[in-house]
Order: sequence, then C-alpha cells, then structure tokens
Amino acid sequence: MKLQRKKDDKKTEQEKVEERREEVLARGRKFKYPLQWTKHRVVINTILIAVVTIAILVTSGWLALYQFGETGEMLFRITKILPVPVAQIDGENVLFSDYLMFYRSGITSIERQSGQSVTEGDIETLRTEYKRAALTEAEEYTYAMKLAKEFGLTVTSEEIASEFNKHLSIGGTERSEAGFMKIIEENFGLTKDEYERMIYLTLLRAKVEMAIDENASQIASRVETLLAENNGNYSSVADALGDQIEYQETGGMVSNQNIDGGRAAEASKLEPGEQSGRFVSINGDGYYFVKLIEKSDTEVNFVSIKVPFTEFNIRLAELRENDAVNEFIKTTDSE
Repeated sequence: MKLQRKKDDKKTEQEKVEERREEVLARGRKFKYPLQWTKHRVVINTILIAVVTIAILVTSGWLALYQFGETGEMLFRITKILPVPVAQIDGENVLFSDYLMFYRSGITSIERQSGQSVTEGDIETLRTEYKRAALTEAEEYTYAMKLAKEFGLTVTSEEIASEFNKHLSIGGTERSEAGFMKIIEENFGLTKDEYERMIYLTLLRAKVEMAIDENASQIASRVETLLAENNGNYSSVADALGDQIEYQETGGMVSNQNIDGGRAAEASKLEPGEQSGRFVSINGDGYYFVKLIEKSDTEVNFVSIKVPFTEFNIRLAELRENDAVNEFIKTTDSE
C-alpha cells in the first residue's frame, strides 16, 4: 500500500486527471453501446411498421377497388391522386378516376331523387347498369384521348371556359357560376374541376370524330350540294340520301333552349326561311344542318338534318372484337 501511494505521489496532476478521465469513459461505454443498439432496433421496428402499414393500405385499397367494387368518396379522391387503371384499351390505361366520375355523376342523381316507390333492389339494379355504362364511357373517352395524341389534337382552357359559360344558360335561365355549380353538385355530385373534365373529354372526342370520319365529312359536303341545288328543300335531300342521314321536323314550336344537341339554339339565330351552315352537335356525335320555319322570342319551329359520325364507333367495335380491351373489374356478377 505504501509502495502504491509512493507511485501515485510521483504522478503529475495531468496524469492523474487523464487516468480519472479514462475511468469515467470506460464506465460510460458500458451504457453507450446497449443504448446505440436500442436506437438501432427502434429505427428498424419503425421501418417495419411503416412497410406493414403501407402494405395493408395498398392491399385494402386494391381489394376495395378491384374485388369489392367500392365507389365511395374517399376512394374516388384517392384515384384522382394516384392514376390507377380500371381497364386498358388499345394499350392505353383507362383511369379509375374517370370511371368513378361517370358512375357517380349518374347514380348520384338516382339515389338523391328516388322516393319510396323505388326499392333498394331497384337501386342495386341501376347501380349495376350504371357501372357498366360508366366503364364503357371511360374506355371510349380514353380511346379518344389516344387518337387525339396521334393527330395532335388538343382542347384549350379557353374552349372549356367558353363551353362552360354556355351551360350556365341551359334551359333558358341565366345562372351565376355559383348557382349553377350548386345544382350540379346537388344533382350529380360533381365539383367544378370534375365538370370541366367532362367538358374537356366531350370536346376532345368531337375533334377526334371530325378528324377521323372522312365519310361523314363527304356526306356533309353532299348535303351542302343538294341543299344548294334544291333551294334548301330538306325533305328532298333526306329522300336522296336515305339512311346516310337523319332528317327531323319539330312539328311545331319548341323552346329555343331545347336540349337537342344545339339545333334549337342555332335555329333561334336565323330568320324564317334561312338555314345554317354545317355545325357540330354539342354532343360531338355528328354534323347538323338547320332551317328555321318560324320563331318567337322564346320558341322556334325548324327542320334539321344530322350526319352522324360512325368511324369512331367502328374502330371501337373492332378493338373489342380483337380483344384489345382489357377490364380489371367486374361490373356484373355474370362477368
């Protein structure tokens, strides 16, 4: 003991401090490494929990969309963020969000306006029918978008805004944007962005149909020639062209805001005996020609000729026949 004290006494103060420091550090290491291991384990567990949670959410979403056919608001909003496909047509993905938009806009009106006379069984039957119609509609518009890319066709924001403004006066009543969108939301469950998406798809499809349907363009030119030769006699043109066109008479006065593809609105711009030039229907399904017979401030009487677009539907039918349409959901129990 005396020897040890003598050795300690010979140490400098600096050496004593260093030894004390090393003792403290050595004791701290006993706690440092277990703590590091614990933190490492916490990180791994957190990552594992996150992965499992994401996997559960993805699996639940997949089952809800593709197996159980859920169409709720939350899933609709998710599909607007995540571009998951509901089908493919000619190699192009059909967006789940478009399918749900068409379905929800149709069934919402039925569900909100149905009374006690409509049973839950009737509603369920309608849901099935609307799902099938909505999927078909989404496929058709997706194919139109594919063709639009090939032909370099676009729809501008100005065109959408112009068409939207026309809709504000549908039915002969001028409405504010807020008032109109309230009607759309209450009856169809659509936001303005979703409604403008529908306008965009309609306008784009009309441009595509015009671009690819050379036969309709030729028939429309033939109509123009025959009308000029027959002094605007629409019935004689109908006799000459037969089932290549659709001839229609109002048979009397109708509202100049009649929802008929734009014919009544176009007729209201004319004077009795005048006829319009060729124009595309609001629905984008053909060319129209209109001749005004008589009109008042709110009504019109006219005859019309429609040259329907057919090429687009022919191509769609060929795609379905050649199994170029693949659907990832079932819209009926029998599928």
